[in-house]
Parts: sequence; structure tokens; C-alpha cells
Amino acid sequence: MLYEFCRGVLRGAYAVLFRLEAEGLHHVPAEGPVILCANHISNFDPPTVGIKLSRKVHYMAKAELFEVPVLGKLINGLGAFPVKRGGVSKESIRTAISLLKDGNVMGIFPEGSRNSGVDAAKKGAAMIALRSGATVIPVAIDGTYKLFRKTRVIYGPPVDLTEFIDSSSGGDTLEQVTNKIMRSITQLRQTQQDQY
Repeated sequence: MLYEFCRGVLRGAYAVLFRLEAEGLHHVPAEGPVILCANHISNFDPPTVGIKLSRKVHYMAKAELFEVPVLGKLINGLGAFPVKRGGVSKESIRTAISLLKDGNVMGIFPEGSRNSGVDAAKKGAAMIALRSGATVIPVAIDGTYKLFRKTRVIYGPPVDLTEFIDSSSGGDTLEQVTNKIMRSITQLRQTQQDQY
């Protein structure tokens, strides 16, 4: 109930403030484990990725946020779970894989910090994808979040990772998967920019 209520409020707010539009929603499976991998440009990104979908999206959030009395309970109720500063822990990865194996949706920003670029993309998303068997959907956020300027979120077709299914989850494989995911996001953004 809390998630649905907040999603409805944010849909209205983002529609007015950022004129948020969504494209490619049909690419997101209606059921089963899904990882939404998006570029990261702002703190506004997590709601942007999730509010246009009918499914609940789970995220990792900084552990410090859960220590803030009201905020901690709120984000926990919204499906977030803590990750410690300094990198994604084994416990966070286990939690993510468990959520996905239960058929849930996760939102992940492979770049890590905002605007760190393709070269800085981290391998956590690749590891979680390979271990969970989830469908990976690339998501491109296009815009600046300037008030009353249009912002778009584009969901692309699933990233085909079948060539990596029988591979080990070693560093080389994770790097290849990460690069493939990031290329898909970059291509979505480029296509969007070419159209407008």
C-alpha cells in the first residue's frame, strides 16, 4: 500500500515538475525476475526508473539512510535495502539475488556514482544478473531534471546474455557482461538524442 501510494504521488509530481515521459514499457516483463540497469545522472533517478511501471522496483540504498528515524522506515517500506559505504557487500549481493529469485524487480545503476561514465561501470550488476538468471533491461534516462523541461525514461529490449550462461563468473566474464549492458544503455541514449 505504501509503495503504491508513493508511486502515485511521484507520478503526478514528476509529470508536472519534469514532464516525465516513458517509452518502451512493453519491454519490461510482466512477471519473473528483472534487473533494470540505468545510467545515473541525478538523485532523482530511482523514482524515474520505477514510477511508470506497474511492478514494484527494489533498490540498494546507502546504509546511513536507514539510520535516519523516519526516512529509514520509509525507504525500507518502499523496498530498499542497505548497502555499506565503500562497495557492495556479499550480504547485499545475496539479498539482491534472493529478491530476484523470488521473482522481483531490481533497479541498479552500474555506473555507481552519478555521471562516472561507461569506463567506471561496476561489475555488481553483471554478477547479480548471471547468478540470478534475471532478465536484464537497459534503461536510459534522458534529460536534466530542470523544472518544467521534458525528461524521458526509455526501456530497451532485454540484453542477450545467453553467450555467458555457461561461463564462469570470473573477472573477464563480468567485465564483458558489464560492457554489453553499458553499450545497450549508451545505444538507447544515442538513439533518443538522434530522434529529438
